Amino acid sequence: MQIVVRDNNVDQALRALKKKLQREGVYREMKLRRHYEKPSEKRAREKAAAVRRARKMERKRAERDGMK
Repeated sequence: MQIVVRDNNVDQALRALKKKLQREGVYREMKLRRHYEKPSEKRAREKAAAVRRARKMERKRAERDGMK
């Protein structure tokens, strides 16, 4: 990953770097790897995330269909 520093503006480059790291999920990955996570806990977390995504998608679909 590269960030170009223009006109010695390090603050702006740092903001761009942080935004890229956030978008790619590096911070989330670091947070998860701080402590060991048992495989059963990982499965439960991923399943809960999938359920949340499915519910959110259903809400959006219902909202969109309700609008028509």
